[in-house]
Amino acid sequence: MEYEAVIGLEVHVQLNTRSKMFCSCGADYQSAEPNTRVCPVCMALPGVLPVVNQAAVESAIKIGLALNCGIAEVTKFDRKNYPYPDLMKGYQISQFDMPICNEGWMDVKPEGEPDAHIGITRVHMEEDVARLTHIENVGSSGHSHTLMDINRAGVPLMEVVSEPDIHTSAQAEAYILKLQNIIRYLGVGTANMEEGSFRVDANVSVRPKGSDELRERVEVKNMNRVRAVVRAIEYEIKRQPEVWESGGRVEMETRGWDDEAGVTIVQRSKEEAHDYRYFPEPDIPPLEIDRTWVEEITSALPEFADDRQSRFEDEYDLSEYDAAVLTSARATADYFESVVASRGLEGDDQSAFAKEAANWVNGDLARLLNAPEGPSEIGDTKIEPEQLASLVGLFQARTISNAAAKEVLEEMWSSGAAPDKVVAERGLLKVSNSDELLPVIKEAIDNNPNAVEDFIGGKETAVRFLVGQVMKATRGRADAGVAADLLTQTLEEVKAAR
Repeated sequence: MEYEAVIGLEVHVQLNTRSKMFCSCGADYQSAEPNTRVCPVCMALPGVLPVVNQAAVESAIKIGLALNCGIAEVTKFDRKNYPYPDLMKGYQISQFDMPICNEGWMDVKPEGEPDAHIGITRVHMEEDVARLTHIENVGSSGHSHTLMDINRAGVPLMEVVSEPDIHTSAQAEAYILKLQNIIRYLGVGTANMEEGSFRVDANVSVRPKGSDELRERVEVKNMNRVRAVVRAIEYEIKRQPEVWESGGRVEMETRGWDDEAGVTIVQRSKEEAHDYRYFPEPDIPPLEIDRTWVEEITSALPEFADDRQSRFEDEYDLSEYDAAVLTSARATADYFESVVASRGLEGDDQSAFAKEAANWVNGDLARLLNAPEGPSEIGDTKIEPEQLASLVGLFQARTISNAAAKEVLEEMWSSGAAPDKVVAERGLLKVSNSDELLPVIKEAIDNNPNAVEDFIGGKETAVRFLVGQVMKATRGRADAGVAADLLTQTLEEVKAAR
């Protein structure tokens, strides 16, 4: 029997607000000493009252709008009750029946598969929990224990819940990557799985292909990379049909992903009843979301990657690949547009310059940014957009050679110097004057008699070798086209004189 996977994703997104969700403690828990970002609210001491972080609510609205959700006019908080050591209160302040955003959607383009339309059930606000660190086999006695850091407790979280509209691991990967991109474009979070600010749980079931039934599902946790999510889903898509085909039944349970072994492992079973009990949060009144505020937030939303990529292709005549790379990060797209805008060009001239600029931003500048010793963010480079535009202009006009342009870029990267200054100081202007090139050409011919004989013998490719010698002698400053013409002319004269 052929089976189809039914997958829904629950994604927790940590927001980068300065303070926590319900108190004034700093939210910078990752860089703080353990248990130094705490207060009576974080500790859930008797008599404390939580106060809602307005910046977190605004971020939630931004995420909802970016996911085409409706924004509630009235939303409320609830107490999600469950016993666990990292939850000092015994409950988590979350949202249940009145989330702030609902009924949205996302279109994705999975690699090697048709486009997919994925529904968004809801986006709701909640607080993060404390952080547990398990210490195994300490000392000669092999004693094990667990440490708790309360700093993370109360950090704002958004949970984005998809409809079970995902059917392949490629669709899940495309969904996750696009959601990460949206979060980063909005600037509301880092969305880095490795640091725990973007956490994905996958609900996976299988059913006979063509059926509409929803069979028992498992929830897979403990995935700290996008690749781990893909592998875990693929494992379940393989495991579950085998269970059904063998006459067994897939149990509704929570499973953890073992990345080293490449398998999911049972953590706990799920009862048929709901896992949690919810009660309205008595200390936080319902929030009324002003429509004017929502309109202001909507008008300030950025142009997201998909739309920006399409515009780059149309406006600058860029390839799909170049436009996709440039728009993969908002800062890179902003930088590129500043480079192009600084030249003040229009029409075909603008397109030609944009294509050349894209080559440099996606190529050599990206290489420097990704080097171990370099900054990873384009905004941290010493090269201002106007300076890169000047360098691209020099190269596009063939005033300097490709090798010289790379040399200039390296100096700009190190010192932030203007390209014109570097070119002048290092004497890198391209040599295209015949009077300057002929002595170098004569020397190349005199020093390479075998290449001359190859040319006379009919191997015209010998010219390319001699051009290389000229370029080497001039440190890449010679105009290769002019040098090739002069070499061919000189060699023909030598050949005729034989």
